[in-house]
Amino acid sequence: MNDQTTTKRVLFICVENSNRSQMAQAFARIHGGENIEAYSAGSRPSGKINPKAVDAMRELGYDLTTHQSKSVANLPAVSYDAVVTMGCGDACPNVPAKLREDWQIPDPREMGPDQFREVRDLVGRKVKELLGRI
Repeated sequence: MNDQTTTKRVLFICVENSNRSQMAQAFARIHGGENIEAYSAGSRPSGKINPKAVDAMRELGYDLTTHQSKSVANLPAVSYDAVVTMGCGDACPNVPAKLREDWQIPDPREMGPDQFREVRDLVGRKVKELLGRI
């Protein structure tokens, strides 16, 4: 059987690619397993992963230090089953996909640990729900 027929590709885009989109990519890998190819990128990437995001995901047993902050321009030229944008508005590039969504999730960059965890958990729930639909 051809892997391409069962594997779904999802892309998460935010501005800096340092918090929300990185956590979403991690949750897609956690919940999607081998059936999901997850990517993340930023419209104006910061070049680093926020240490708060690393700590928040470490609490769930995921090592976000294996990720890199990258630009949409550095993504592979593949066909995406779903593209999710998060809070970059007009700065979000239009990446073609079978399904496109914009999630209004606040940027947790300046939030304290408890609020950061709330955003993390919201991202996790939304990713799990998305994976159930694609």
